[in-house]
Amino acid sequence: MSEHWQSRPEGGGRFAIWLIRTIALVGGRPFGRLCLYPITLYFYLRRGPERQASRRFLERVLARPVTPWQVMKHIHCFAATLLDRIFLLARGEKGFDITVDGLDELEACVAQGRGLLLLGSHQGSFEALRALSSRRPDIPLRVVLDKQKTPAMTELLEALAPEVGASVIDASLGGASITLAMAETCAQGGMVALLADRGREHEVLRRTPFLGQPAPFPVGPWLLAHSLRVPVMLCFGLYEGGNRYRLVFEPFADHVEIPRHARTEALDAWLARYARRVEHYVHAAPYNWFNFYDFWQQDVDAPVRPDAVAVRERVGA
Repeated sequence: MSEHWQSRPEGGGRFAIWLIRTIALVGGRPFGRLCLYPITLYFYLRRGPERQASRRFLERVLARPVTPWQVMKHIHCFAATLLDRIFLLARGEKGFDITVDGLDELEACVAQGRGLLLLGSHQGSFEALRALSSRRPDIPLRVVLDKQKTPAMTELLEALAPEVGASVIDASLGGASITLAMAETCAQGGMVALLADRGREHEVLRRTPFLGQPAPFPVGPWLLAHSLRVPVMLCFGLYEGGNRYRLVFEPFADHVEIPRHARTEALDAWLARYARRVEHYVHAAPYNWFNFYDFWQQDVDAPVRPDAVAVRERVGA
C-alpha cells in the first residue's frame, strides 16, 4: 500500500472510457447510470489496492469499521462523477442542478483585476467548476492537470470539448512553464484552478496533520501562489447524488507570503490551514474523496523537507 499513486495504471484505459462515452452519449444519462452498477462491482473486485485504500480511508473518516457496501458506494460515487464529466463537457449544465456557495466573494476577488488562484482537492468533481465558465464567459479560466497521468481521459476531454482542452495547463511540463502560463492568465484578470492535495513523484512534500495523522502534501502549489501574489480561494465541486452538485468557493488569503528567513514555518502554516479546510469538507461529504491510494503513507522513504534546489526548480527560478 506504499506504492505511489502515479505508479497505478489509469482505470479502464482507452477502450473502457470510449465504451462509457458511447453508452452515455447514445443511451443517455439514465441508461449510463444503470451501467455504473456492474462497473462498480467490476472495479471493486479487480482493483485490490484501491479497494483497500477506500476501506482504510472510510474507517478513518467515519471512525468505525465499514462494510463492502460502503466501499462500493465510494467507488460508485467516483464512477458517477466520471460519467457526469462526459455530459458536463459535451452539454454543459443542461440536465444538472448546480448550486454555488460563495459566488459573491468570488466575484469580489475577480473584480480586483489581479487574477485569482483557485485551490481544490481530489474531492467531488473538478469538472463541475467549468459551470462557472458558462456563467461568466468573460473571465478566463485555466485548469492545471497532468495530461500524462490520465491520457485516456485527456483524449476524451479534448474530443468532447476542444476549447476546454486547449485551456488546460499541462502539469507535466515543469515548473517554469506552469508558472509562466499561470502568470499570464492572472495578468489578464483570469482564474487558475489547481488541485493541491496530491504530490507527484519526486515532488517536494511536507507532512501536516490530516484526519488524525500527519499526511504528505506538496509544497509546490504554495510556492506558485507565493510567486503569483494573487488572491487565493478554495474551491470544491461536491457531488450530492442524482444530478445535484454544489460548488463551494471559500476565501483563503489575499496573497500567500513565504518569507525566505522563515520558509519552513510559513509552508507548514499554509499547509496546515489548507489541510484543516479539506478535512472539514471530507467530513461533510466522505464519499466524495477520490484519492484511491494510501494517502498517509506515500513516499514514506523520501525526504519531505523542501531543499533549496527543489524549491528553485519548482518555481522556475
